[in-house]
Amino acid sequence: MRYFKLFTASVAVLALTACLDSDNDSPPFPDTVVTTGQVRVVHASADAPLVNIKVDGSVFNNLTDVDYQVASGLIEVNRGTYTLGVEAITPAGTADVLSRLASIDTDKNYNVVALGSVAAGTLELAIVSADDPVVGDDMVAVQILHGAPEVPMVDIYVTAPDADLASAQPLATASYLDNTGLVEVASGDYQIRITLAGTQTVAFDSGTVTLPGGENLFVTAVPTIVPGDSPVQLLVATSGTSFVINDINTRAALRAIHAVADAPVVDVIANNALTLFDGAPFLGVTDYANVDAGTYLVDIAADADNSVVVVDDASIMLEAGKFYTAIAHNDLANIAVDLPIDMPRRVATEAKVRIFHASPAAGPVDIYVTATSDLTGATPAFTNVPFASPDLAETGYVPLTPGDYVVTVTPTGTTDIALQTGTLSLMGGMIYTALAVDSTGGGAPVQLILADDFVN
Repeated sequence: MRYFKLFTASVAVLALTACLDSDNDSPPFPDTVVTTGQVRVVHASADAPLVNIKVDGSVFNNLTDVDYQVASGLIEVNRGTYTLGVEAITPAGTADVLSRLASIDTDKNYNVVALGSVAAGTLELAIVSADDPVVGDDMVAVQILHGAPEVPMVDIYVTAPDADLASAQPLATASYLDNTGLVEVASGDYQIRITLAGTQTVAFDSGTVTLPGGENLFVTAVPTIVPGDSPVQLLVATSGTSFVINDINTRAALRAIHAVADAPVVDVIANNALTLFDGAPFLGVTDYANVDAGTYLVDIAADADNSVVVVDDASIMLEAGKFYTAIAHNDLANIAVDLPIDMPRRVATEAKVRIFHASPAAGPVDIYVTATSDLTGATPAFTNVPFASPDLAETGYVPLTPGDYVVTVTPTGTTDIALQTGTLSLMGGMIYTALAVDSTGGGAPVQLILADDFVN
């Protein structure tokens, strides 16, 4: 059973309090006004970057660097009319992208939701309001918003766990931007299911969840960014924080990269029974495969003869809702497996670049990302990056302004080129992954394994 929990500590980036603060510590609302409403802010645009939330031009309640699928708690606001704004954080700097007037009235809740798509030009700021309820300890107030623009009209069911949908009535039938209104139900165990309108075809199933007494919940069905068939996840904003509910059938996603220059073609086998990847050659990158979450014992064996095992019972743990890359690296005598977590959410305003140092022959390197191949006067973006095993050194996801770049790898402290790409035209909304590895068979010169949108 999964539970609604108030994960205040895990969302410390919001640092939410019941007051309003600005960059210069001056409150944006008059202290003399004593009548208040409550405002909650929700980031529900899947391809939008981190954002700052502003009121009348000043940062609102320390809401900076707010990421997708994050919502604030309810914030008390003096009655009045204000300009709400969203400031996007891009590699080139910040930019005001959304603005609208909002009239805050006494004893009402206002859910301010940034949703839609940057790439499609449908980004907007929606305000969903309701009377501020007095919720008893044995009751919970819930409001649900359809916030997934690519998902058609749906029926929303909130039932007892495992109730037969054929005999249930939907709480609401909703198209994009529709909401259920605020309803109060008894606290306890429920199951939230979303079906295509007029059918019993379930597109999202929460499994059993517990609605806690005394809470005021705003639930947004948002575009999914996890493995699986469901098109949505549920972003749950409580009175104090937020968290995400995945479809109960959400699995983990795993791919493999063969980065061992002197190793043969290999198979990747889990629990001595399940062949995850068959016939992966050096420089090869597999597609993601959806697998059940859990702990696996992984063997890497020669494809020509599975009795020749080069990695035996390496333990890996995969969590539901996450993407992983298993990177076999080092040389054959010292082969190791790294299991970094991937973050494949695409952001329309930036190109994301991630580089791994997987060349044991190269030693520590500097990595330059420049507009041209000329390194004169250039400063490396990353310095003294070592070859490390079993956990490879990497840059992480680096956001870049879309445009043309050259990536150069040099021995640390020099401008002697060990590897240099041609001009790479990097596009917004794309993810580019590269691994610096040894030459085929081992040793110099260094070459690249390219993955994600370098090859797609």
